[in-house]
Amino acid sequence: MNIQSLFLVLALVLTTAELQAQQFDGGIATYQSKTSFDFENFGSREMSEQMKKQFAERMKSRLEKTFTLSFTKDESIYEEEEKLETPGTGGGMRFMGGGFSQGGIYKNIADDVYARENDLMGKSFLVKDTLSKLDWKLEKESKMIGQYAAFKAIAIRKRDVNPFEAMRRGREEDTTAVDMPKEEVITAWYTPQIPVSQGPDEYWGLPGLILEVSAGRTVILCNKIVINPKEGLDIETPKKGNKVSRAEYEEIVAEKTKEMAKRFGNGRRRGPGQ
Repeated sequence: MNIQSLFLVLALVLTTAELQAQQFDGGIATYQSKTSFDFENFGSREMSEQMKKQFAERMKSRLEKTFTLSFTKDESIYEEEEKLETPGTGGGMRFMGGGFSQGGIYKNIADDVYARENDLMGKSFLVKDTLSKLDWKLEKESKMIGQYAAFKAIAIRKRDVNPFEAMRRGREEDTTAVDMPKEEVITAWYTPQIPVSQGPDEYWGLPGLILEVSAGRTVILCNKIVINPKEGLDIETPKKGNKVSRAEYEEIVAEKTKEMAKRFGNGRRRGPGQ
């Protein structure tokens, strides 16, 4: 056993023993989420360089976010930390003339429940369904993340289409859109030192808290954990909005993006006096 492996084992044993010596009531983990974006090649031919530059400046603040995961053994809520908006950007995401915002992700592992409150173009939806399950493959590779010994796991899932891609695909005249990969590899790092099957975003199902996730262009990394916080935990099940399943909500989003893309395309084609 090399020195790094020995250090990992010692850290795992010591921290696990410490947790077992105290009553575990849950914790709060802070994550930094960063998403890369191809600003150079984004935009249609009709967009000026100035328009592309303004768009890139507004998007950069939305591609780096801070989240907190409040968790117990069975429940968790993953929420974005509130921050002051840059003047002129407005709250939430402007969605082709409407609003698009998402609430915290609630997961109940014991009852197999996923729930999230979303606002889409003036309408509130309660997306409630069973948890998304990944077929994790545990790897032997390990590393330290802060003071925690973390182990690697990988999974393959169907690739989600975000609203920007959906809008682009919905434009019938856009011949530059290309088919994206239908699957993506998810790489996660979890620590058995915190023996809960929770994680950031929709990720869960590993024998320890997930500290890091890489999926597509997004990396989520934990940089702080507080076990048994003095102020306690506030984990509430989302309840507001028109109740729909995950599949039903995806259909609604797809339909709305197509409608908005067509309106936008028709609007661009109008000439003076038309």
